[in-house]
Amino acid sequence: MNIRLLLFLCLLFIGFVTYGQDTSYKKRVLETTEIDALFSYYGQDGNNAAVTGGDGSEELTDVTSSLIVRLPMNEDDVLTLDIGISAYTSASSSNVNPLDGDPNNRVSPYIASSGASQSDQLVHINPTYQHSSDDRNKIWNAKAYFSSEYDYASVGFGGGYTRLYNEKNTELSASGTLYFDRWNPQYPIELRNGFFDDRISGIGTYSPNFTEFETINRNSYAISLGFSQILSKRLQGSIFLDAVFQNGLLSTPFQRVYFADTNDFFIEDFQLADDVERLPGNRFKLPIGGRLNYFLNDTFIIRTYYRFYMDDWGITSHTASIELPFKITNSFTIYPTYRFYSQTAADYFNEKEVALSTQNFYTSDYDLSEFNAHQYGLGLRYKDIFTNAKLLTFGLKTIDLRFSNYSRSDGLDSFIFTLGTTFVR
Repeated sequence: MNIRLLLFLCLLFIGFVTYGQDTSYKKRVLETTEIDALFSYYGQDGNNAAVTGGDGSEELTDVTSSLIVRLPMNEDDVLTLDIGISAYTSASSSNVNPLDGDPNNRVSPYIASSGASQSDQLVHINPTYQHSSDDRNKIWNAKAYFSSEYDYASVGFGGGYTRLYNEKNTELSASGTLYFDRWNPQYPIELRNGFFDDRISGIGTYSPNFTEFETINRNSYAISLGFSQILSKRLQGSIFLDAVFQNGLLSTPFQRVYFADTNDFFIEDFQLADDVERLPGNRFKLPIGGRLNYFLNDTFIIRTYYRFYMDDWGITSHTASIELPFKITNSFTIYPTYRFYSQTAADYFNEKEVALSTQNFYTSDYDLSEFNAHQYGLGLRYKDIFTNAKLLTFGLKTIDLRFSNYSRSDGLDSFIFTLGTTFVR
């Protein structure tokens, strides 16, 4: 047979076979396994510790590490596992029992106890399963959350749906989350049954009118709605609305309160509690906000954010931030950030020895007071699209370094350093 005729017949056969098969190619949602390794170091100090009734050291350090693994299950589905541990040491929490340290140390709200309550660890795991439709315009996800620490445990479930329109220029999303939490209440040492110390000083007899909380559960129900739109080749905007309802034990059992109409009692320099924080058993929160990002050119981007918040405890707040990523080279980007925050006080907030024992609700937690805050930050990102650096079988994709300094008008100052890396197989 003529070689040209044989070649023609072979090509004709391949054409018929190909025509009879589905040759469409569907790009995978996630091409390969990705791993994010995250680390942060946080430190703070201040003089308004809620554990000691709004007057005492707020010194705290926290070290957090977490691993986020994204696994492509097939062309459409991705499983994400977020596992982490956070370990902290706190002068404030140590004073839940200021008497359990070295007996030769002075007892003071400004001196950390060396007992067991000075430190704790929080462990969490957060699995998420995501499915995308064939045209990638419909995405749903289901997730769970588990966390545990010495006095608190949380279990959560949720899911969401995202719909893309207008050639993926428009995005609508909705999600819901349920959290079922449980306290292991740790009351201040002087309010526990059987407490006695012969060093107590004051007028009369120390006998606080304290009762333990009847419920130890806290439930949270959240609904989130989002809308995102590409407005032009350079401008993208989004808005969001969250509705959160909580019920159960919303007070923190170890946060002391001192009344204006009761006598004061001390052990050395440490004032004994009149009661613990008492807050309503229900709370409704409503944050509304948006983002606007402008791509000035291939080198410079402007990212802005604003959020308004209100709740039925009397707090309203405003948050505004700006981030200015600047591409130094194809691999390095630097991004300075600034964030401003202000809020009004909750209806139940009182400074130390201002609340009255006849009130139903009271707290001296300065997180619920009126204040404003400024946060300044600087970040540096390295990106290697070729993943030349290797760790075992994974290539390094990105490194993110960020430092932020936070200052609040009530005297609380803090900083955080974060390191994040992304590896791909």
